[in-house]
Amino acid sequence: MKGRDFIITGLQPWDIPIGSNAIDIAKEIAVDNRVLYVNSALDQMTIYRNQPKPEIKQRLEVYRKQKEPLRRISDSLWVLDFPFSVWSINELPDGFLFDFFNKRNNKKIFDYVKKVAADLNFKDVIHFMDNDIYRSFYAKEFLKPAVSVYYRRDNLQPYGYWKKHVARLEPLLIGKSDVVVCNSPQYADYSLSFNKKSFNIGQGVDLSAYDPDLSFPVPDEFVSIPAPRIGYIGDINSLRLDPDLLYNVAKSKPGYSFVMIGGEDKVFAAHALHTLPNVFFLGSIPKIKVPAYMSALDVCLNPQVLNEITNGNYPRKVDEYLALGKPVIATTTATMEIFRGHAYLCSSVADYLAAIESALLEISDKEKIKEHILFARSHSWKNNVNSIYRHIEESLT
Repeated sequence: MKGRDFIITGLQPWDIPIGSNAIDIAKEIAVDNRVLYVNSALDQMTIYRNQPKPEIKQRLEVYRKQKEPLRRISDSLWVLDFPFSVWSINELPDGFLFDFFNKRNNKKIFDYVKKVAADLNFKDVIHFMDNDIYRSFYAKEFLKPAVSVYYRRDNLQPYGYWKKHVARLEPLLIGKSDVVVCNSPQYADYSLSFNKKSFNIGQGVDLSAYDPDLSFPVPDEFVSIPAPRIGYIGDINSLRLDPDLLYNVAKSKPGYSFVMIGGEDKVFAAHALHTLPNVFFLGSIPKIKVPAYMSALDVCLNPQVLNEITNGNYPRKVDEYLALGKPVIATTTATMEIFRGHAYLCSSVADYLAAIESALLEISDKEKIKEHILFARSHSWKNNVNSIYRHIEESLT
C-alpha cells in the first residue's frame, strides 16, 4: 500500500520513553504513506494531578501555548498535540452520562484533527486506533474515514482504570470498526465474537539494536555478579510477573545469579526476593542500554503469572532475547505457544529448574541459536504492517 493518508490515535504518546507498537507501526507506514500521529488529549485531572513525566511534558507545553501543536518528524510523518484539554470522565457512572460527555470529548478532539488533516491536504484517510477505546469511540462518526481500523494489542478490561466502562464499550467499538487487527490469536478470537473482519496479524519488533554479531561492553554492575547469570529485563510488575515463582526458583539454585533489570512495583519492592543473596535488582535503565545488559545475561526469563492480562499478551522481549541468541525460559501462556520450539515453556517451579539446566547447555549449540535468531527476525515491523495493509485492502474491495 502506497500513497495513502493515515491518522493514528492511541494510548501511547509519541514521547513515551519505552517501546511502543503504535509508534513503530506509524514509522513503518510512513515509509510509503503519509501519517498524522495524534497524541491523546490531556484531561484536567492529568494536567493538575500528575508530575510532568516525559510522555506528558510536550503535551503540557502545547496546552500552555508554549509550543506549536504540530511537529514534523519526517517528510511523511507528523505528530499532533492538542492546545486544549478534555473533560475527566472516567469516574462517571457507566452508561448515559459517561457516553454523553465522552461523545462531547470525541467531537472536540476530531473536529481539531479534521482541521489539521485538511491543512495537510489529507484525503480519504485510513484511521488506525491503537487500543484507543474511549477517545476514539466516536471517531468513525466525526472523522468519517475511508476505513477505520481497531488494533487490539492489549486486554485492558482487567485493569482498575478501565474496568468501569471498557467491558461495555470495547465490543461496541470492535463491532463498528471496518477492520480489527490483533497481535495474538487469543485477542483475534475475542474480537471475532463482535466483528467477523477480525484478524491475528502477529507482532512486529524492531530488532536493529539486537545483533548478536555486535560486541557489547559488559555493564559495570555485572562485574560483581557471578556467572551463570539468569535474568529478566522489563517492567517488574506483579500484575504480569510471578514473584513467588522467582523466589522459589532462585532459592533452589543458590549457585546461580538471578538478575532483575527494570522498575519494580510495590509488591516486588517488598518481596522476600530481596533477601536472597543470589538475586540482584539493578533498577531501570535507558532503552539504549537494554541490548548491552541483555547480552551480559546467559539465560533470559519471562516469568509471567498466568492471568487474563498475560494469557493473550504478546511479549516483545522474547523476540529481543532470541534475536541476541539467548536461550529463553518462560511461563506457558496461550500466546507463548507461538514460541514453542524456540523457548522452554514452563508451568511449575520444577519445570523452571529443569529448563535452566537445559538452557545453559544450549549456549554452545550454534545451530539451535541460529534457528532462534532467524525465527525472531521473521517478526519484523515490515511483515507486520504488510499484514495490516492486506486486510485494509480487502475491506476496500
